[in-house]
Amino acid sequence: MTTEITDTKTLLLELEPVVEVNLNRHFATAKEWFPHEYIPWSQGTDYDGVLGGQAWTPDQSKLSDVARTSLIVNLLTEDNLPSYHHEIAALFGRDGAWGTWVHRWTAEEGRHGVAIRDYLTVTRAVDPIALERARMVHMGGGFTSDYDGAIESIAYVSFQELATRVSHRNTGRISGDPVCDQLLAKVAADENLHMLFYRNLLAAAFQLAPNTAMRAITEVVKKFQMPGYTIENFGRKSVQIALAGVYDLRIHHDEVIWPVLRQLGAMEATGLSGDGEAAREELVAYLRGLDEQATRFTERRDALNARKAAL
Repeated sequence: MTTEITDTKTLLLELEPVVEVNLNRHFATAKEWFPHEYIPWSQGTDYDGVLGGQAWTPDQSKLSDVARTSLIVNLLTEDNLPSYHHEIAALFGRDGAWGTWVHRWTAEEGRHGVAIRDYLTVTRAVDPIALERARMVHMGGGFTSDYDGAIESIAYVSFQELATRVSHRNTGRISGDPVCDQLLAKVAADENLHMLFYRNLLAAAFQLAPNTAMRAITEVVKKFQMPGYTIENFGRKSVQIALAGVYDLRIHHDEVIWPVLRQLGAMEATGLSGDGEAAREELVAYLRGLDEQATRFTERRDALNARKAAL
């Protein structure tokens, strides 16, 4: 039996050719786009303060409360990019194909926060003072990865990038604003390419160290958190977002976890032994429970919506 590669440094070296292949694939696939083209600048007016414009009031926003909440959560999540960059640069390094990817990913992610903030402030969708204060608080806490190893980290971002894509896309759809929907579709397309990159790396890692990868996948799925979980009142905001169907347990189960697992062939993989097989059994049991939780949540939400409609 071939010895599994579990040492992070060795694994990163073994994966570098895969990184290079997928980096070239990414360069060939990614479409150049410009955030300023998706902002309705003609709607912009000066705010109160230095320029003596008009103060923000809630009635100026055309967005629903939940669309505004979801956009703010998505934006604050994107704002922590400096911490995310630090984490992946420290793990993957800044040289070779890994380093090229780290900087390319950071550059592409950077435009997401710029674009969403421009949209929100130009359209007066949010209180700009409250938004800036929330940014300062959130970034002041930074972000630290829960994972030290390469496989665990790659597994996490494989699921996280897909979750972020879904969140952005669904936020655009419920916004009621075609401009917002169009903008977030571009952001979501970036996130999808990032997911494909990491998922392909995870598939390669699965071949190099199947038992270790299976354990990593199981642990990531079981304790998965969105990167913005440290946002103030994140729990309350997440409930509001889930009740609106932007991102909930059913979506997480059906549209995030299972698509990645199916592409990896994780449930059908042969050659697992010991802890790898045990991890897969744990994962099956966990997903069964998650599916039941998702069903209960959906049923409660449907009942709540029915009661509201009857009023």
